[in-house]
Amino acid sequence: MLLDSILGIGNKLIDKLIPDPEAKAKAQLELATLAQNGELAKMANETDIYKTEQSNVTDRWKADAATDSWLAVNIRPLSLVAIFVGYFLFALMSAFGYNANEGYVNLLGQWGMLIMSAYFGGKTLENIIAMKTK
Repeated sequence: MLLDSILGIGNKLIDKLIPDPEAKAKAQLELATLAQNGELAKMANETDIYKTEQSNVTDRWKADAATDSWLAVNIRPLSLVAIFVGYFLFALMSAFGYNANEGYVNLLGQWGMLIMSAYFGGKTLENIIAMKTK
Protein backbone atom coordinates (compact mmCIF):
# COMPACT_ATOMS: atom_id res chain seq x y z
CA MET A 1 0.00 0.00 0.00
CA LEU A 2 2.76 2.43 0.96
CA LEU A 3 4.70 1.56 -2.18
CA ASP A 4 1.68 2.35 -4.35
CA SER A 5 1.26 5.76 -2.73
CA ILE A 6 4.96 6.53 -3.16
CA LEU A 7 4.79 5.47 -6.79
CA GLY A 8 1.73 7.69 -7.29
CA ILE A 9 3.43 10.68 -5.70
CA GLY A 10 6.54 10.05 -7.80
CA ASN A 11 4.50 9.99 -11.00
CA LYS A 12 2.69 13.21 -10.03
CA LEU A 13 6.02 14.92 -9.37
CA ILE A 14 7.38 13.73 -12.69
CA ASP A 15 4.27 15.08 -14.48
CA LYS A 16 4.60 18.48 -12.80
CA LEU A 17 8.38 18.92 -12.92
CA ILE A 18 9.41 17.47 -16.28
CA PRO A 19 7.80 19.16 -19.29
CA ASP A 20 9.69 17.23 -22.00
CA PRO A 21 7.63 14.13 -22.99
CA GLU A 22 10.73 12.06 -23.78
CA ALA A 23 12.44 12.92 -20.47
CA LYS A 24 9.14 12.34 -18.65
CA ALA A 25 8.79 8.85 -20.14
CA LYS A 26 12.40 8.05 -19.21
CA ALA A 27 11.85 9.22 -15.62
CA GLN A 28 8.63 7.20 -15.31
CA LEU A 29 10.41 4.11 -16.65
CA GLU A 30 13.22 4.61 -14.13
CA LEU A 31 10.70 5.01 -11.31
CA ALA A 32 8.91 1.83 -12.36
CA THR A 33 12.25 0.00 -12.51
CA LEU A 34 13.05 1.18 -8.97
CA ALA A 35 9.67 -0.11 -7.82
CA GLN A 36 10.18 -3.47 -9.50
CA ASN A 37 13.65 -4.20 -8.18
CA GLY A 38 12.76 -3.17 -4.63
CA GLU A 39 14.84 0.00 -4.49
CA LEU A 40 11.76 2.18 -4.00
CA ALA A 41 10.65 0.09 -1.01
CA LYS A 42 14.19 0.29 0.39
CA MET A 43 14.12 4.10 0.06
CA ALA A 44 10.75 4.24 1.81
CA ASN A 45 12.10 2.07 4.63
CA GLU A 46 15.17 4.30 4.98
CA THR A 47 12.87 7.32 5.20
CA ASP A 48 10.89 5.68 8.01
CA ILE A 49 14.11 4.82 9.83
CA TYR A 50 15.30 8.43 9.47
CA LYS A 51 12.00 9.76 10.86
CA THR A 52 12.27 7.42 13.85
CA GLU A 53 15.86 8.45 14.43
CA GLN A 54 14.96 12.14 14.35
CA SER A 55 12.08 11.55 16.74
CA ASN A 56 14.45 9.81 19.15
CA VAL A 57 16.88 12.73 18.96
CA THR A 58 14.05 15.12 19.75
CA ASP A 59 13.02 13.00 22.73
CA ARG A 60 16.59 13.00 24.05
CA TRP A 61 16.83 16.79 23.68
CA LYS A 62 13.52 17.22 25.51
CA ALA A 63 14.71 14.98 28.33
CA ASP A 64 17.95 16.95 28.60
CA ALA A 65 16.06 20.24 28.67
CA ALA A 66 13.75 18.98 31.43
CA THR A 67 16.56 17.93 33.76
CA ASP A 68 17.95 19.98 36.63
CA SER A 69 21.55 19.47 35.50
CA TRP A 70 23.07 22.69 34.16
CA LEU A 71 25.58 20.74 32.07
CA ALA A 72 22.96 18.49 30.44
CA VAL A 73 20.90 21.52 29.46
CA ASN A 74 23.84 23.52 28.08
CA ILE A 75 26.22 20.94 26.62
CA ARG A 76 25.00 21.33 23.04
CA PRO A 77 25.12 25.14 22.95
CA LEU A 78 28.53 25.08 24.65
CA SER A 79 29.79 22.59 22.06
CA LEU A 80 28.66 24.87 19.26
CA VAL A 81 30.35 27.88 20.88
CA ALA A 82 33.59 25.90 21.39
CA ILE A 83 33.60 24.82 17.72
CA PHE A 84 33.06 28.42 16.58
CA VAL A 85 35.79 29.76 18.87
CA GLY A 86 38.25 27.14 17.62
CA TYR A 87 37.36 27.83 14.00
CA PHE A 88 37.69 31.58 14.60
CA LEU A 89 41.12 31.12 16.22
CA PHE A 90 42.33 29.14 13.22
CA ALA A 91 41.01 31.88 10.93
CA LEU A 92 42.89 34.51 12.95
CA MET A 93 46.06 32.43 12.84
CA SER A 94 45.75 32.21 9.09
CA ALA A 95 45.09 35.95 8.80
CA PHE A 96 48.29 36.75 10.70
CA GLY A 97 50.41 34.35 8.68
CA TYR A 98 50.60 31.43 11.08
CA ASN A 99 50.20 28.04 9.50
CA ALA A 100 47.08 26.34 10.84
CA ASN A 101 46.95 22.60 10.31
CA GLU A 102 44.40 22.14 7.53
CA GLY A 103 43.23 18.82 8.96
CA TYR A 104 42.10 20.51 12.18
CA VAL A 105 40.39 23.31 10.29
CA ASN A 106 38.48 20.80 8.14
CA LEU A 107 37.54 18.76 11.20
CA LEU A 108 36.21 21.81 13.04
CA GLY A 109 34.29 22.83 9.91
CA GLN A 110 32.68 19.40 9.65
CA TRP A 111 31.77 19.38 13.35
CA GLY A 112 30.32 22.88 13.00
CA MET A 113 28.19 21.82 10.04
CA LEU A 114 27.02 18.75 11.94
CA ILE A 115 26.01 20.74 15.00
CA MET A 116 24.39 23.53 12.95
CA SER A 117 22.40 21.04 10.88
CA ALA A 118 21.30 19.26 14.06
CA TYR A 119 20.10 22.52 15.60
CA PHE A 120 18.53 24.22 12.63
CA GLY A 121 17.88 21.37 10.20
CA GLY A 122 16.45 19.13 12.92
CA LYS A 123 14.11 21.86 14.13
CA THR A 124 12.96 22.54 10.56
CA LEU A 125 12.29 18.83 10.03
CA GLU A 126 10.33 18.70 13.29
CA ASN A 127 8.18 21.63 12.15
CA ILE A 128 7.53 20.06 8.75
CA ILE A 129 6.52 16.73 10.30
CA ALA A 130 4.29 18.52 12.83
CA MET A 131 2.54 20.43 10.01
CA LYS A 132 2.04 17.24 7.99
CA THR A 133 0.51 15.34 10.93
CA LYS A 134 -2.01 18.10 11.75
